[in-house]
Amino acid sequence: MRIRNENKHGESFVYPTEAFVYIANIANSMGTISARVPDELETELETYLEDENLDRSTAVRKLLSESLEEWRRQQALEQLSDGTVTFSKAAELAEMSVWDFAQLAEEHDITWVDDDHLDDDLEAL
Repeated sequence: MRIRNENKHGESFVYPTEAFVYIANIANSMGTISARVPDELETELETYLEDENLDRSTAVRKLLSESLEEWRRQQALEQLSDGTVTFSKAAELAEMSVWDFAQLAEEHDITWVDDDHLDDDLEAL
């Protein structure tokens, strides 16, 4: 089955229904998290909702996503600093390009050139 649609210029497009089913499944593949928070945090969240013009669910997802992104980056920086991962692996853990991660490491004064990992890093590039 296919779905036919026209844009405002009268151009016709045909989409397989599988594409819409896939998109619907993505939208429905979210888990639910419930948490009790102190009144002060809830008040601050309400201010954030108003300032950002977001509904509560979207705002909480955004804040959680941003916080986890920062946590991943910090974990990768710590592991790189400790020498437990190569530079390229740390960039991968941080979900960043090696170039962006290099800048992040520099901002945190972390040196990643280590004789033990240099060959591995060069091979990964």
